[in-house]
Amino acid sequence: MTVEFLLAGQRLLALNGGPAFSFTKAVSLIVDVDSQEELDIIWNHHFAHPEAEQCSWLKDRFGLSWQVIPTIFEKLMTDKDPVKAGRVTQAMLKRKKLDIAKLKAAFDGVDIGKRELNVSLFRYPF
Repeated sequence: MTVEFLLAGQRLLALNGGPAFSFTKAVSLIVDVDSQEELDIIWNHHFAHPEAEQCSWLKDRFGLSWQVIPTIFEKLMTDKDPVKAGRVTQAMLKRKKLDIAKLKAAFDGVDIGKRELNVSLFRYPF
């Protein structure tokens, strides 16, 4: 009822709990990517579904949720300036597939989209 396997050097254990237990969004696997090109390849060729979720969440053909995340994303989101991190959050929430250039522009306060960035809603107490 179990299977142990390696995925990108990480040991994983899967349990077949039967039809009563299905995949939910509570469990997802993260794929870190270093470039927009890599993100686009993974997104377009491996996971693209019309029902793709917001903020870089996808489901594979088995119903397992995945997140395709640029490695720079954590740095942008954990910046000491809460206004910059808030702009990145707002830019992320507008997207299904993340766009590294738009995330960086939001961080820098540059509007490269059609709408002006509204950061007043994203002030964090840290």
